[in-house]
Amino acid sequence: MNAKELFGKALIAASSAQILLDAGDVDGACNRAYYAMFDAARAALLASGLDEAAVNTKTHSGLISKFSLQLVKSGQVSVELGKSLNKVEDLRLMADYKGDTVMLEDAAWAVNQADIFVKTLSKTFS
Repeated sequence: MNAKELFGKALIAASSAQILLDAGDVDGACNRAYYAMFDAARAALLASGLDEAAVNTKTHSGLISKFSLQLVKSGQVSVELGKSLNKVEDLRLMADYKGDTVMLEDAAWAVNQADIFVKTLSKTFS
């Protein structure tokens, strides 16, 4: 997938996150919010000039590390956006695997952060 396609996929996931949140599905909202951010991060890395092989890491933590090193540390993306990606990943892991209850306000924060993240990166890197 190219950057444009990934940004499109990220926008759809961010919209889905809001729909799930509105329906009261906090776990699903956290999942979609994270994947919106994940796809936007991949798109931004591709758009910044990294080749596809470098972007398609085997792990989520690998991609997040690459995003931090290539785009946050270089100043192309704010530290706040980098931190929000890590925090939303933590919420997604809670929702999907740990069985801990994600609070509604935390899910709402994640959905909002995903919206900001996707829109900011798509404007910056498109």
